[in-house]
Amino acid sequence: MFVTLVTQAIRFGAVFLYGSAGEILVEKSGHLNLGIPGIMCIGAIGGCMGANLGWQAGMPNALIIIMAVLFAFLFGGLAGALYGFFTITLRCNQNVTGLTLTTFGAGALGFWGSAMAKAGTTFYKASKAFTTPMFGAGVGTDGFSTIFLSHGTLVYLAIVIAVVMAIILKKTRVGLSLAAIGENPAAADAAGINVIRYKYVACIVGAGIAGIGGAFYLLDCTRGSLEYVIDAMGWLAVALVIFSLWRPNIAIIGSFVFGLLYILPNYITGVDFADKELIKIVPYAVTALTLIIISFFNKKETQPPAALGLPYFREDR
Repeated sequence: MFVTLVTQAIRFGAVFLYGSAGEILVEKSGHLNLGIPGIMCIGAIGGCMGANLGWQAGMPNALIIIMAVLFAFLFGGLAGALYGFFTITLRCNQNVTGLTLTTFGAGALGFWGSAMAKAGTTFYKASKAFTTPMFGAGVGTDGFSTIFLSHGTLVYLAIVIAVVMAIILKKTRVGLSLAAIGENPAAADAAGINVIRYKYVACIVGAGIAGIGGAFYLLDCTRGSLEYVIDAMGWLAVALVIFSLWRPNIAIIGSFVFGLLYILPNYITGVDFADKELIKIVPYAVTALTLIIISFFNKKETQPPAALGLPYFREDR
């Protein structure tokens, strides 16, 4: 049971990692995108469509996965571009825009899922490409191999994305410029950094990464079933951003913790339904506790970007 629990925690944790990594990138640019849950739903639609097209064309598993990732990233990126247009160009309220996008994304997935069910379309066969272990025959039956080597390709892709993002944000000029924009966009603009371009790229790429997480959840965790909701996973991903202190490398560990707490009620026996549901709110409680703790430490490393949630207009300087 322990091996199964940890294995599933890593698997579900990858969903949170995609969403939180995407949101971290967006927030580093000074934008609070509460539309991540809806963007994950939109990405799930694109991912399922891409995977189904690849499966119907008789493509090998590797190409089916690539098709799904590209479509999910494209759909999520388009949603991020829409969010960017409203909040960057039109300077609309970021919270309202994000919540509207979440409502739209969840509704779009529900409508699309119902249409697919009526048409008799299933994604179970296409999902086999994602549930197949990346290391194939190299996976043994021991606990170590089951926990770390039995996952599909997208679990490892999530970790790679988080690690690469952590390096870019901390060690490269692009990352430092993005951090400067999130702290003080006017000063970054005066230093010659193209603030608008950076903000758009961050919103689009971050949303695209979150979209992959939505596709992964449907095609791997639920094996192609459209009966499950994704927006709840998206809200936990947003909470994970705070828990990880806006650091993608810490988000890797945090995603495992959130994944463990998310599936833990399914492995607990001898308690009623209400107690199991109570356990599911623990990640939110932990996030709130993290906020309280970091509020006592006035260190820049533990604080969100100073300009987070604030619109920027060059002529206001």
